[in-house]
Amino acid sequence: MSKTQHPTLTRQRPWDARLARRLVIPFKDSRITPNHLTSVRLLIGLAAAAAFIPGTYVWSNVAALLLVLSNFADHTDGELARVSGKSSRIGHIYDLASDAVVTILLFIGIGVGVGAKSGAALQYSPIVAGATAGGAIALIFFLRMRIEARAGKVATQQASFGGFETEDVLYLLPIVTLCNAVAPFLVVASICAPLFSIWVLFDDLRTGRRQRSTATPADTRVTQ
Repeated sequence: MSKTQHPTLTRQRPWDARLARRLVIPFKDSRITPNHLTSVRLLIGLAAAAAFIPGTYVWSNVAALLLVLSNFADHTDGELARVSGKSSRIGHIYDLASDAVVTILLFIGIGVGVGAKSGAALQYSPIVAGATAGGAIALIFFLRMRIEARAGKVATQQASFGGFETEDVLYLLPIVTLCNAVAPFLVVASICAPLFSIWVLFDDLRTGRRQRSTATPADTRVTQ
């Protein structure tokens, strides 16, 4: 779920990315690098995951607000890379790794927090549910990296509409916590994330077959 440090593709830019660009433009000639902003985002995301662990109403709302801030900060590194020309492969990988770590630990933290609430009785362990959702998301990140390596950034573009992308649904998490619906959210995530990972797996297999089919004629000519 990353605004990576690669050139922007021709499409309607998300609203949060536009705002992020306005905020980072003053720093394009400074010593601040995209990796610095990735680190800031990582720390905020880890704080959000930790804030979910107590499982209380207040801390869950604090965690949701931190996650919103982390999700927005995820745009700043890529925007600074674009306006300053400081893009790098290492920065791109660091950005993706930070996304994966934050998302996985976020759901584990939610699972621990739900398990800490005596009134949140689920059919299975909340920690298992969180680990399931987090593990599925880790698989999705890995597969998307492979697809991007094979077919380019365009192959991993998220669906967007009206300046909003699929991942922007995380901006609605404060509504979930305000409604005290963290446990149902965790259940839905533990079901939907594995299902989506299966869809991405099929996409990965499809791009792999396409790559092999396009490479075969060239390989044949070389062997002849």
